[in-house]
Amino acid sequence: MSLREHLKDLCLLPAPSGYEQEAGRYLKRFYEEIADEVRTDVSGNVIAKFACGKKDARRVMVFAHMDQLGLVVRDVEPDGFLRVERLGGIPEKVLPALQVLVRTEAGAWIPGIIGNKSHHITAPEEKYVVTPVKQMSVDIGASSAEEVHALGIEVGCPVVYRPHFEELGEHRCAGTSLDNRGGCAAIMEVGEHLAQKHPEHYDVYLVATVQEEYNLRGGLVAAQQVRPDWAVCLDIVLTGDTPQTRGMLPVKLGGGPAVGMYNFHGRGTLNGTLPHPLLFEKTVEAAGKLDIPVQRFVSTGILTDASYVQLVEQGVATIDLGFPCRYSHSPVETVDLRDLAQLAALVEEMVREMPAGAVFERCYE
Repeated sequence: MSLREHLKDLCLLPAPSGYEQEAGRYLKRFYEEIADEVRTDVSGNVIAKFACGKKDARRVMVFAHMDQLGLVVRDVEPDGFLRVERLGGIPEKVLPALQVLVRTEAGAWIPGIIGNKSHHITAPEEKYVVTPVKQMSVDIGASSAEEVHALGIEVGCPVVYRPHFEELGEHRCAGTSLDNRGGCAAIMEVGEHLAQKHPEHYDVYLVATVQEEYNLRGGLVAAQQVRPDWAVCLDIVLTGDTPQTRGMLPVKLGGGPAVGMYNFHGRGTLNGTLPHPLLFEKTVEAAGKLDIPVQRFVSTGILTDASYVQLVEQGVATIDLGFPCRYSHSPVETVDLRDLAQLAALVEEMVREMPAGAVFERCYE
């Protein structure tokens, strides 16, 4: 299957943080066909190993999160409406009149909508106000709480944007979970190539992590098991190429993959990632060899799993590589497939060509 086909399949799977079963099952089955070893862990990460065949080989972990943001049912009202809370960074202004799926406790997905107050009876002062999520409700067509419970929906059940994948022109597509199924699809492409020609210097671990959208949980757990010498995180980078974002960032769709030069949450965790110097050097070197353009990304208010992976044990040399994505965290995230293909090629070149004796420790001589 092509990268485009894998991406479409992944985007159509509902898999919010903590409920990644559908995406995890898809990825595990894929890697079982091509990897030397595949395992899952308590958190739900899928870890695939491609061995170089050398005893006591050093390790590299390439990872992307497979979960998506969503909502969670916090109350079932007597008349059958569901009240919800955010699960991850859902922008509240995109929610009214949205189609969603609600997961039952048995794992079935029930369609619903987030109702929007009729325009005809909306007061003028309300028309330009973002409704808080606690004031919204999900309508699944039930008339009573008993009907809702009979379907298997209880407090705590997750809710996601109704999955869709739409091709836009020849090279671009829009969908509900391109953050970060795009990263997963790129890693699958790397895996297919490593299966055909195994790495020479490092055991390569390709990892689909969980609960990234819920406070960056899975990558840390995976890294504690793999114990990589170096690691590459694949995730989205934000663009500044739409009428609403021009001048905010230099990244554009179709401009090639991007290297994260700086990210910082700015609140809460106060965490972030600066690229390891050697990995940045090797990224630029590999891009030059392949004639792939590399954009640079700097932003506050955004984090990836790399921010915690870099802190495992005595430290892991880590870098963020990404693909440009418009309209992040909305139901219409948009990417360019050429950026994803170039990202996969760049990562493969890096894991193949990193010298076996590379020194990752910082030297101040």
